Amino acid sequence: MSPVIEEHARARLITDGPLTRPVPVDLRYDPADERRTVHIGLPDGTDWAFGRDLLERGLRTPIERGAVRVWPCGRTQLIVELHSTDGVEVFQFEIRTLIRFLARTRTQTPAASPDADRTPQPPSRTTRPETSRTTRPDTSRTTRTDKSVQQEEGATQERGAQPAHG
Repeated sequence: MSPVIEEHARARLITDGPLTRPVPVDLRYDPADERRTVHIGLPDGTDWAFGRDLLERGLRTPIERGAVRVWPCGRTQLIVELHSTDGVEVFQFEIRTLIRFLARTRTQTPAASPDADRTPQPPSRTTRPETSRTTRPDTSRTTRTDKSVQQEEGATQERGAQPAHG
């Protein structure tokens, strides 16, 4: 049994307002899952699951599958847009974070699996049970220091900006 790959990262929540805010996200991949599914766990307990190929292709060109849209934004950013009945959430990721995560998933995937020619599964959105959520520190490498993130978050709060909740 291969170990589950989990990476704690930061994304920027894009809102209608003038400011964005950093949010912690969990990127997860279980090599035992025959559908080659990646999960993006959001701070509110929502878990989005979709084919790994959607992220891989989205690094190069815009792609849409069901309620998920992914596209590159410049040379260093990737946008992930998630649609649900609650609204739309738009996140901006550092491409290098996702490339590192996807590279780790490829090392855990058998080269010739029986589902290699299978049709990709549609994205799904679930809410994790309240009791299973834990707060974990962001352990991924970023170019920003924790102090600068705290200063930005403090500035956001001082300006009275409200977080967007789909």
